[in-house]
This record gives sequence, structure tokens and C-alpha cells, in this order.
Amino acid sequence: MTDTSDSSTLFGSDQFFLRGNYAPVTDELTEFDVPVEGAIPPELDGWYLRNGPNPRQATAHWFVGDGMIHGVRIEAGRAAWYRNRWVRTDSFENDFPLYNADGTRNLRSSVANTHVVNHAGKTLALVESSLPYEITNDLETLGAYDFGGKLANSMTAHPKICPTTGEMHFFGYGSIFAPHVTYHRVEANGELSINRPLDVPALTMMHDFALTANYVVFLDLPIVFNLDIAMKAEADMPYRWDDNYGARFGVLRRDDPFGEVRWFDVDPCYVFHVANAYDTGDRIELQAVRYPELWRTSGGLDVDAVLWSWSIDLRTGAVTERQLDDRPVEFPRIDDRLATLPARYSVSVGDKKLVRYDLGTGGAVEHAFGTAESPGAPGEAVFVPSTSGPVDESSGWYLCYVYDPSRDGSDLVIIDASDFAGPPVARIKLPQRVPFGFHGNWISAG
Repeated sequence: MTDTSDSSTLFGSDQFFLRGNYAPVTDELTEFDVPVEGAIPPELDGWYLRNGPNPRQATAHWFVGDGMIHGVRIEAGRAAWYRNRWVRTDSFENDFPLYNADGTRNLRSSVANTHVVNHAGKTLALVESSLPYEITNDLETLGAYDFGGKLANSMTAHPKICPTTGEMHFFGYGSIFAPHVTYHRVEANGELSINRPLDVPALTMMHDFALTANYVVFLDLPIVFNLDIAMKAEADMPYRWDDNYGARFGVLRRDDPFGEVRWFDVDPCYVFHVANAYDTGDRIELQAVRYPELWRTSGGLDVDAVLWSWSIDLRTGAVTERQLDDRPVEFPRIDDRLATLPARYSVSVGDKKLVRYDLGTGGAVEHAFGTAESPGAPGEAVFVPSTSGPVDESSGWYLCYVYDPSRDGSDLVIIDASDFAGPPVARIKLPQRVPFGFHGNWISAG
């Protein structure tokens, strides 16, 4: 995912986000009938949208750059168009602070730079500090979205959509006053139905969480809000590692959303991204990319993370933790049809490659890009299931943006899931470089 010419870690430091393919692009483009190498599978019909930071001016941290979405419309075996657009939030033209003088939140102050999700007919651009912003699939911004006035909180950039019920689960965090975290549930029809505060002792950076068929799992980890850093105008992220905070997972029953949250202590660590979670009998199994620690003295991202698993025994209260691999990775994704259920595969971004883990056997297969002399660098890979083949994780395609340093440009690459290590079936040759970013999704036209 990253230019590692001056760093052995997945993320660099020292304002890495202003150099190479992290550097922002300046133009918003539209190009129709984008050229393709290979053949796009004809049953692909939809939009591939991916979000990420693209700052218009100097900024202190990669995480706070203005959000820009890069999208490709695929239909009838062709790339109908490519577009990139900044998300026009209320603070895009007229900047105003995230916090008011009295400590309350300006929830419409947003860079909307982290994710794009589609639920109940709404496509939302997300950042965890603010309200979501609704956009069209053609990348025009419609405005802040608060679920008909029912959401008076921020929304995580990592909501979970249950494939069985169609519910969307998420949380909001960020208030310096209690409650620091609130859990929310949106029904399949788009109605926000649950707003439930959580009792946590401090404002921590709760970026992601987990969902199983029966439980919601919250990650209360020791990166804690630091007011002194937040008060400095030149500061980067106002969070730091706290050895005294501890680490724990909170488990809430989905069928009792206002009931008890059971907390389970785990070894101190940090998790940006959960791969998957599911329950089986009296146990919850959770897989995620784990950092041993982070942001102890600064907000730099210069520590490797690897894939781990946690097994929570709900009967005895014991938690078993296990490292699954030693390759540095990030941005794990599964077949979204298996969210909350046991998934066989998880695909993550490694150093100039994608790594597909077999979560059952522990094996892994890599897909490298480019050549040894000029390797390509992929972003997060999204699985798109086939609509005509078998209903399994090998019947479909992985889509991701890949930076090609030989031409300082980018492609949207399509990989056959049944031949993960093989050559891509298609490369859509984009008209400009797509900077490294965060997360996106495939939105089916069907």
C-alpha cells in the first residue's frame, strides 16, 4: 500500500503523506470510456468508490486531510467513467472548529475522508469525528445526514451491516464529556432505532468494533485523548498511548441493546481494523490487525501491525489471544456476505502486495503487482461476489486501486478470486494518479 523506499514499515512518518503517491492531487476529473487492459467481467454492474485524505493545504497528519472520493462506474464489460471529487462538507469552504468554546461538538465540521458505505438507499461518506455526509453515486455531495434528526452524535467510519437482518450497527465517540461513546442501530429500512450510551472511563480513540450474529463487541483500548496536545494549534492527532488505561473488549447482546455490557480484559494493544467476528456456542471469535502499541510519544504511524485472533469464552470469562502471522499488514476485508459469520478468507494490504489469509487453515497466498524492478502498490481490496457462479468466497473478484510507479499513475485492478495469485483479469487505466487512501466499497446497480 505504501512507498517503502525510506521505511520498512507499512506507514512511514515525517510527513510521509506529502510525498510520493501519498501526495494529494489537485484536479477533479471526469473521463468517460476509460481504457482497459484485459476484459472486465460482464456481470460487474455498479460503482467502485474509495475515500481518502486529499488535503488542499498543509496539514499536521494524514488522518485530517480533506476527503476525496475516487470512483469508477463499471457496466456491460466497460469502464463507463472515472471521477474524483472532494466531499463538499459544510466546513469545506468555510472552516470552523470541531469543538465549540463550551466543549460541545460541531458535528457538521468534517473532512469526511475515511469510508464510503451504502445502506437503505443512502450512500454516505464517513469520518469518525462527525456526522456522515450523503453523496450520490456520481460523487456529488448532498449534505450532512442525521437520520431524520435522530443522530445527535458522530458516526464511526466502520459501521457493520448484518447480512441476515439488514441492520446497520455503529457507534459514535469523541465527546470530552460522558458518555464518551454511544451505540446506535439502524433498521434495514434506514430508521435509526437505538441510541444507547456506553459507560467507559475516558475518551479513547475507538476506531472500529465487531459484530457477530448475537453480539456487538466494543474495543476499549489505551490510546486516550490528551487535552494538552489538543490545545496546541500545530498539534497532530490529540491522542496518546496510556500505560495506565488498560485494554478490554465489551460484549453487548444484540437482542438486549440496553442490557449489561460485559467487559473482558485483554493484553494492551491497539486495533484500527477488525477483519471479522462470529460467535459459536459460548465463544466469540474475533480476528483483527493488532499493534503492540502506538502513539506513545507522537502520532506517527511507524509501528508494524500483524493479524491476530481473540477467543472470548462467555461462560468462563477467559480470553485467548493468538498471533496468526508475522507479515506487516493493514486494511483487512472479507466477503461482506459473511460479516457476523465464519469467513474463510481475509484479504489485507501488505508491502507491495495483497495477502489473502485462510482463516481456517492459517495459510496465506500473496498477490504481487508490477515487476521486481518496479513493483506496484495496492490499496484496500474489496470483494465483489459473482451473481451467476457458486455462492462462495472463490466465486467473484477483488477490486483495488494500484499505484504504478513506472508511469506515476494508477489502475483499478480486478483479480479473479478463484485465482488469487494469478494475473489480473483486467486493469482499468485511470487518467490520473489515485493517492493512497483508506476505505471504499462496491455498490451494486442491481
